[in-house]
Amino acid sequence: MRKLEQDRAGRRRTIGDYQVYHEGVAQASLTGTAVETKGPGDNKVRGNGRRIEAGTYPLATQDGARYVTIGYIVSTDPDQTPKPGLELLSTGNRTEILVHPGHGFLASVGCINLTAKLTSGRSDIPFVDSRDRVIAAIQDLRAYSRSSFPHYNGHPIANASVVIDGEPA
Repeated sequence: MRKLEQDRAGRRRTIGDYQVYHEGVAQASLTGTAVETKGPGDNKVRGNGRRIEAGTYPLATQDGARYVTIGYIVSTDPDQTPKPGLELLSTGNRTEILVHPGHGFLASVGCINLTAKLTSGRSDIPFVDSRDRVIAAIQDLRAYSRSSFPHYNGHPIANASVVIDGEPA
C-alpha cells in the first residue's frame, strides 16, 4: 500500500508497504517498505520517470544486463552486476519495470526497491538490506512455485503477481 511521498534536495520518492502472500496468507518474514519514484502513476508514457499506476501485475524472471532473477551476483558493492531482480509484466507502454535492490535516496526510475522502514526523506536505502529482501522474495517464489518456477530468465512466473494499491498525492 502506497502511503506517502518523501522529499530530499528536490527529489521525491514514494513510500509504501510490501507484504508477500501465499494464497491470501501473509508470510511474516517477507514484509517491509517498498520505495518507488514520484507520482502520479502513469503507464501510458514510456520513460516518464514516474511510478507505475496502481494495479495488479503478473511477475516474470528478469533477463537483463544489470538485473536477473537466475544467475545474479551476491555482492556488497551496489555497482556489481548482475543484481537480483524480478520483472512486472502488463505495464502498458512502460517496459523493464522491476523489483530490484536500491541504495541511497532511491535507485529507481519507475521500478520498486525493497527495504526496511525509512523514517524520513533523510533516510537512505541500505543496499545490502535491500538486496537481501529481493533475494528473499526470489527464493520464496522459487520454493513456493516448485517445479513451475521458470528455469530461465525472461519467462512468466505462474500464479505470481504484484498488487500495488494507493495513489498518494
